[in-house]
Amino acid sequence: EKPHNETSLRNHTDMYSARGITETTPSFMYPYGTSSSQMVLRGVDLLLECIASGVPAPDIMWYKKGGELPAGKTKLENFNKALRISNVSEEDSGEYFCLASNKMGSIRHTISVRVKAAPYWLDEPQNLILAPGEDGRLVCRANGNPKPAIQWLVNGEPIEASPPNPSREVSGDTIVFRDTQIGSSAVYQCNASNEHGYLLANAFVSVLDVPPRILAPRNQLIRVIQNNRTRLDCPFFGSPIPTLRWFKNGQGNTLDGGNYKAHENGSLEMNMARKEDQGIYTCVATNILGKAEAQVRLEVKDPTRIVRGPEDQVVKRGSMPRLHCRIKHDPTLKLTVTWLKDDAPLYMGNRMKKEDDGLTIYGVAEKDQGDYTCVASTELDKDSAKAYLTVLAVPANRLRDLPKERPDRPRDLELTDLAERSVRLTWIPGDDNNSPITDYIVQFEEDRFQPGMWHNHSRYPGSVNSAVLSLSPYVNYQFRVIAVNDVGSSLPSVPSERYQTNGARPEINPTGVQGAGTQKNNMEITWTPLNATQAYGPNLRYIVRWRRRDPRGSWYNETVKAPRHVVWNTPIYVPYEIKVQAENDFGRAPEPDTVIGYSGEDYPKAAPTDVRIRVLNSTAIALTWTRVHLDTIQGQLKEYRAYFWRDSSLLKNLWVSKKRQYVSFPGDRNRGIVSRLFPYSNYKLEMVVTNGRGDGPRSEVKEFPTPEGVPSSPRYLRIRQPNLESINLEWDHPEHPNGVLTGYNLRYQPSTTTCLSSPVNGTKTGRTLVENFSPNQTRFTLQRTDPISRYRFFLRARTQVGEGEAIVEESPALLNEAATGLPPTTIGLTSTTTTTPTTTTTDTTTTTTDTTTTDTTTTTTTTATTTAATTLPATTVASATAATERAPAATTKQELATNGSFIWDIRAMANSNWANITWSHNYSAGTDFVVKYITSNKTEKSIPVKAQTPSSVQLANLTPGMMYKLWVFPIWSSPSEHSYITFTTSSAYTKNHVDIATQGWFIGLMCAIALLVLILLIVCFIKRSRGGKYPVRDNKDEHLNPEDKNVEDGSFDYSDEDNKPLPNSQTSLDGTIKQQESDDSLVDYGEGGEGQFNEDGSFIGQYTVKKDKEETEGNESSEATSPVNAIYSLA
Repeated sequence: EKPHNETSLRNHTDMYSARGITETTPSFMYPYGTSSSQMVLRGVDLLLECIASGVPAPDIMWYKKGGELPAGKTKLENFNKALRISNVSEEDSGEYFCLASNKMGSIRHTISVRVKAAPYWLDEPQNLILAPGEDGRLVCRANGNPKPAIQWLVNGEPIEASPPNPSREVSGDTIVFRDTQIGSSAVYQCNASNEHGYLLANAFVSVLDVPPRILAPRNQLIRVIQNNRTRLDCPFFGSPIPTLRWFKNGQGNTLDGGNYKAHENGSLEMNMARKEDQGIYTCVATNILGKAEAQVRLEVKDPTRIVRGPEDQVVKRGSMPRLHCRIKHDPTLKLTVTWLKDDAPLYMGNRMKKEDDGLTIYGVAEKDQGDYTCVASTELDKDSAKAYLTVLAVPANRLRDLPKERPDRPRDLELTDLAERSVRLTWIPGDDNNSPITDYIVQFEEDRFQPGMWHNHSRYPGSVNSAVLSLSPYVNYQFRVIAVNDVGSSLPSVPSERYQTNGARPEINPTGVQGAGTQKNNMEITWTPLNATQAYGPNLRYIVRWRRRDPRGSWYNETVKAPRHVVWNTPIYVPYEIKVQAENDFGRAPEPDTVIGYSGEDYPKAAPTDVRIRVLNSTAIALTWTRVHLDTIQGQLKEYRAYFWRDSSLLKNLWVSKKRQYVSFPGDRNRGIVSRLFPYSNYKLEMVVTNGRGDGPRSEVKEFPTPEGVPSSPRYLRIRQPNLESINLEWDHPEHPNGVLTGYNLRYQPSTTTCLSSPVNGTKTGRTLVENFSPNQTRFTLQRTDPISRYRFFLRARTQVGEGEAIVEESPALLNEAATGLPPTTIGLTSTTTTTPTTTTTDTTTTTTDTTTTDTTTTTTTTATTTAATTLPATTVASATAATERAPAATTKQELATNGSFIWDIRAMANSNWANITWSHNYSAGTDFVVKYITSNKTEKSIPVKAQTPSSVQLANLTPGMMYKLWVFPIWSSPSEHSYITFTTSSAYTKNHVDIATQGWFIGLMCAIALLVLILLIVCFIKRSRGGKYPVRDNKDEHLNPEDKNVEDGSFDYSDEDNKPLPNSQTSLDGTIKQQESDDSLVDYGEGGEGQFNEDGSFIGQYTVKKDKEETEGNESSEATSPVNAIYSLA
């Protein structure tokens, strides 16, 4: 039934007869007549109208003569009375007609549509930067209807009225510049106009002579998550336009291809960053005026992942649910964990406890119900996981909870309201099992493309049991329903009956259409085919159409089923217009877009001529040449290439590799620079031009020598320590002398380390000493000034040009030297010899600009390590016992990785509770390592170690006397790929043993104890004297009677004379008392044997006066009652 409008109503025939209304044929009320015309500008909307009258009300239909209405742009309005075409283009021109019909007849009106166009750009002129002597062009192409006129202006004036410029030639819509000069800079304007409008564009032409400049900040740090796409930016500027190359870790080939893609703007893009991509990247911009470079450090981090996220839970009110969130992330990145509730930040009250691996809710209530999201984020990435928490209320009048289960499956599925693109599905819900049904999931299966596989179609609330499903053409559907409640999902229902939808013509065309030649006389057209759900009908095929890029050319077409078609017998490298349209048995898809492709290329026919070479320095030359004519390229000009090889060295009897290399100069240019040549060599060079097919013929071979340069570092520097008084050095000549050697320069500086096992921390370096040697000398013996210092050596070879790169070595730590001067019985010797096998590396990769070939290098390294007792500082006397208890140093042999990099000479120098670990390796400079160690009781720990030189780490808080197993491996590797060493920490009190009797703290303690004992003895002696064999007096100052004195009974005489100061005490000490008497030692008062104490004056001085007084007064006191003897009796 058709909808009605405001002017007519369509009724059945008997209704008109009943009212007496006469039926009439349709007639047009607007527009009048049988034809009309309409003009519209390109890009605006076109509205065509046809208003017809008649009884019954006529139906309006729209058509286009010779084709279909523009797909995707047309819209019918006002009950089909109006046709709107959006954004019209030239292709929309033509004749449109509207057909008005009813049961009485039909009429037609034709509207001729002409599309005019104001000017629009095809090629807008761009700013141009040229170097003096360079060529260039400005292009200004515009289109329109009628075709616009092009006018050039210079600095706002017509170009015809501007001062003449011999380097400028105007040719219609193009200005060609040849051999530009400084001062030719100007602003050029292009004006394209027709009767419908105009376009004006400015382009600044600058003639500059500027060396390369890097516009990016220096030493950038880029961090990226592993397997993500990343881009290293290196914006640059210069005139002539510099050539930019990327290198990794300062060596190797230019990075372009594979995982790397270098862009013209200086950026280096990585499709997928891997751990091995870490390192320092250098971008080098070069032109004939110089070069500039910048470094970017790339760090690849592990992604942040939630390995165990929260799960949907149904809990009772008052319980304590826990939501898990276990995270794995890169340890070098700061991790932040946040919780959301219903997509809003969660307020952490007293009932919420956030933990490292989850969230616990105490006393959960109904308000806590909702979606909980755990978000784990670092500064580079984040991950999230969500779960729904359902809180069930417990009624007070409910004695026990009813058991809750998943709902029963829905049943009795029925299909009704069958239509071509929709159907109604109805079902009967199953039992909810005491938990209300919240959702229904409708799934479908089709038996034509993926039989037996069920897909989710849609999801509906639990309150409905019927839904209208949208369908696709040409699919044999079958449906089933799943019920969901808070406990879980039901089993799927029994499938419904099948419903087959009718086919239809395709609605889209293939994508990715392109044309390219595989041979010089063909063009292969390829595209991405439609998948099974886009076919919309049986017998899917493709209509391929092509023609030369010429509006007057005729189209060729071919119908194929495979996603490719080859056109043969094509001219060499000409453009084609290509269209690919999908079709099935129901019809064709809409008209496809036109794509431009090219036929095959052939090899260039001409070689560059007039090749000239200018030597810039010992490693670089500047090239100029005459470009080939564009007609001889037979394809798209890709680049000019300079092939060169090292023919010989100017040094006699020096073998060189004659491997051919090449440098690329992209684009249509006539100059470039070849760098990274070997100094003091004879080279040969030839040039070619290259297109997409390959290289053209080669130019004449040119020969040139390179001047002398600085040498490379000596091949090796070996350090031997036969004893503690001297160091022997031995070295070999440089692998690349780069000239005539005039000698060697050795710089060295002593260093004293505070920790023998750590050559880095706590090191004090002395002044630098210099030695010069003749070119034939390769040995030197250094006499040590002291046996503790270590030395750092810098050895360089030199030519007449200057000194070359230094080889740097450091003398081994004393702990690793052969111990001399100690008795053999006090040293536990463990000798381990580690030999690095011969490794041969040959760089066979062909490089581009600024690259050279690395000659075959053979390196043999032998490290002999003898572990002995630790040598203590000169201020401390080492005990032999400490030397034997010291844990020996552990070493390992080298480990060869699959990529040629390896770790060797792992050493562990341990004490009781710490150990210093050192190792050697030949991985790249930015490589991070992991040190993993396990105790004998299976306790393990891993420590990440940042890239440093030398490679070392200190392990702290170790257990004394414990055996450890230790691995060292790169951070991207695993311990299973590498060997391990074992070492044992020393006992708790064996480190740094010294004679305790010589320590100040011990002497002070002993003196304090002796003084306390002396005071105690004096107090005891006085009390004994008062309470002995004489009467006790009330007044101690009264003189005793002579008869009370009894010397022979062993008691002391006690009188007030003893309590008075000695007369002339100073004289008595200095004059009356003899020196030998005043200096009596405790030995004189002993009972035989040697004394146990050193003399210090404070002990003896208490009694020498008393003793002298007794001797002077003729007192013959008994030895047994002497206080000194009493002390010795105690001792």
